[in-house]
Amino acid sequence: MSQDWLFQSAAELGKGIERGEIDPLALAETYLDAIDSHPLRDSIYTVVTRDRALNEARAASSRARNKLRLGPLDGVPVSWKDLFDTAGVPTEAGSAHLKGRIPERDAEVVENATSAGLVCLGKTHMSELAFSGLGYNPVTATPPCVNDADAVPGGSSSGAAASVAFGLAPCGIGSDTGGSVRIPSAWNDLVGLKTTHGLLSLRGVVPLCETFDTVGPLCRSVEDAALFLAALGGTKAPDLTNASLAGRRFLILDNVGMEDVRETPLKGFERAVNALKDAGATVVHGEIPEVTQAMPLSACLFTVDAYAQWRDVIEAAPELMFHEILDRFRAGAKFSGVQYVQDWMTLRKLRAAYLEKTAGFDAVIVPTSPILPPNLERLKTDHVYYVTENLQALRNTRIGNLMGLCALTLPTGVPSAGIMLLGAPNTEARLLRLGKALETALA
Repeated sequence: MSQDWLFQSAAELGKGIERGEIDPLALAETYLDAIDSHPLRDSIYTVVTRDRALNEARAASSRARNKLRLGPLDGVPVSWKDLFDTAGVPTEAGSAHLKGRIPERDAEVVENATSAGLVCLGKTHMSELAFSGLGYNPVTATPPCVNDADAVPGGSSSGAAASVAFGLAPCGIGSDTGGSVRIPSAWNDLVGLKTTHGLLSLRGVVPLCETFDTVGPLCRSVEDAALFLAALGGTKAPDLTNASLAGRRFLILDNVGMEDVRETPLKGFERAVNALKDAGATVVHGEIPEVTQAMPLSACLFTVDAYAQWRDVIEAAPELMFHEILDRFRAGAKFSGVQYVQDWMTLRKLRAAYLEKTAGFDAVIVPTSPILPPNLERLKTDHVYYVTENLQALRNTRIGNLMGLCALTLPTGVPSAGIMLLGAPNTEARLLRLGKALETALA
């Protein structure tokens, strides 16, 4: 029976604890044992916080017995991407530059989650300093993809996705700067939520681009995403009851989002679009030129922010960094301060126009990624393949970051092919209700 827990949703586990059918301590031990015995453990987890997990689980067990649970996830385990500070435990962000870095206190979102009764299983591997959508990290480890043993899992929250997909955590908490929650979620058939920039605290989160960084869950269901959003922010979960697609309006973004989408991702997307229509939604095609105009701004805005953040650390020992990641960071040195400020001025105007043109729709939809997970061995030896696949992987997800949106990716029933719903800033509750209704329709 306890082995069944490994692939239940976090919401189901929480309800089992509430009914007295699951003991949080037994649940934590089940996950810890599964992690310890898993052959890919060391390529998924950087460190397992066994003592912390057992102590937190014992406290949750006591609260459950005494009917004093802190919330619906009290006693449910969770993994953390290795850029969330955890007191007394290495937090190295997948980088040799941060080896041996041990923070003194938890990140604010970790504190919030702990206050909600979540049980910390440990830290998961990631792309170096979160600057890749592929999940290949030759410096520390490359986690596996659940659908293709020869492929990368997606990044940069690669281990977060693998921890859930392989039954070693009910949910992994990741970060998303250009797609780092949504790409690994899509490629490992999970639900991933990119929150609006600024909605969740970044205190104690190792930064990549502070103007774009966001925090979000990679999990098994939309209900889980809603519950973890609340736990991370110290708020109440959005109500998903009676969520419906009837009368809802969706825009398929033909420019950028539907360009050069490969066969399998397109098949999954079309399956989801048909489910939307069958459930009573209206789906129309359209173009928003401002999205096309925004895409080239990425080259300056992301790299300047990232290089300003890390230049001194990286250039003190550049040989410690994988050369493809090093090249991405150094690209930020090419741009002037004037160019950076002008590009932000331009982007703000494009964002306003985008919101005006999409105001009549409940969400904009595109395939989460236009490609499937690339082959790991080829990425190691083919520079052109690495660069093109990384840019393609993140192209659609980057729309959400550039436009300042919230976004949700759902599995479509076609392996490693997700559909992404893009919502206006700070409309996570509405977006999750749409996602819940689509999840039901796809089932």
